[in-house]
Amino acid sequence: MESGSLISIVYALSVAATFYTAWTIGSNDVANAMATSVGSKALTLRKAVVVAAIFEFSGALLVGSKVTETIRSKIIDVSLFQGKEWHFVLGMLAALLATGIWIQIATMKGLPISTTHAIVGGIFGFGIISVGISGIKWLVILKIVLSWLISPLAGFILAFFVFVFIRRIIIDTKNPINQLKKWAPVFVFICCFIILLSFIYKGLKNLHLDLPLHQALPLCFAVAGAFAVIYGYIIKSRYKSDHRKLTEQYSVMEKLFGYLQIMTACYMAFAHGANDVANAIGPFAGIISVLHNKTIPTQADVPVYILLIGGIGIVIGLLTYGYKVIYTLGQKITELTPSRGFSAEFATASIVLLFSKLSIPISTTHTIVGSVIGVGFARGIAALNMSIIKDIALSWLWTLPFTAVLSIILYELLTLIF
Repeated sequence: MESGSLISIVYALSVAATFYTAWTIGSNDVANAMATSVGSKALTLRKAVVVAAIFEFSGALLVGSKVTETIRSKIIDVSLFQGKEWHFVLGMLAALLATGIWIQIATMKGLPISTTHAIVGGIFGFGIISVGISGIKWLVILKIVLSWLISPLAGFILAFFVFVFIRRIIIDTKNPINQLKKWAPVFVFICCFIILLSFIYKGLKNLHLDLPLHQALPLCFAVAGAFAVIYGYIIKSRYKSDHRKLTEQYSVMEKLFGYLQIMTACYMAFAHGANDVANAIGPFAGIISVLHNKTIPTQADVPVYILLIGGIGIVIGLLTYGYKVIYTLGQKITELTPSRGFSAEFATASIVLLFSKLSIPISTTHTIVGSVIGVGFARGIAALNMSIIKDIALSWLWTLPFTAVLSIILYELLTLIF
């Protein structure tokens, strides 16, 4: 290893790079959770940012992984860095910087991208130049490439059918409120069931909420059922009269869907803070483990202060720059109402839960974009802004190669300097 002063400099740079990357993640990825709520006007931009900040930070700090894999998605074989620990440290620093730079470029253009794919590209790049092609785990890369197709397609299909179903049984009927009285408890039950299941079925292990499926299912069923019964009673008591004008009924209906949409969005923000904070702190955890222990770890303990760096960085990124991606997802792709926004959020949350439990890599960003497109397509292709969709798709294709090449360049520069 290098001298103490050099280690201190690299450590300080790593802290700064981690905070910077967390800031860019907050400005881009976090916006996904609240974008449809803002676009549908279920929440104002200011309220959405505050709500997202609370749930993101809570997820990152309270249940962010205390033990994280040093190599995100195990892109490279860490055993090849034995005796080359300093190169591992500089490579991870290069990957962090490359990730942050690319996410910021995308955010400046208002384009939602997968931050997970960005950090994978960064690690992939320095891995090739430092340990060679044979050190790359190509099966993981193949799965990521396939997820570019699976994520948006799954979101598109489910959101399309959810919205078509809602439109058929509620929106296009003669008495939407009457229909909503029948179906609202069902939607509440399904939403609560999915959210609870994601938390307690091998979900939040740090809070010991990782029940096996045979115990999680009846508990989720009971709690979600209770919420559905209460909500059904409230809505039937509050909206007894069915003689409102049709326009007034639509307004009431969309308001009620707005509540469901906000609930789903809060869940997505909390889950994102708990899971994707690792995109920023995972490489940093590996760096400090090497600097302190002089060995390459397969896993690294994550102190609370690192979670704080990641959580605070994400929140500040959302507060200062998240509006650009929120605007793109919420308003540019297609016109959203609360019922359409709920369809997109519900589809995304369901797919992310299902695929994560099946251990199939999937991008939340790609899924929510596909879901929004699916909702728009349900109203006809003319309802979609094909120009912005094209720009988003191109940014996805560029994410991994751009961060990989930039990581190589930064890695070479850092090895020359340090």
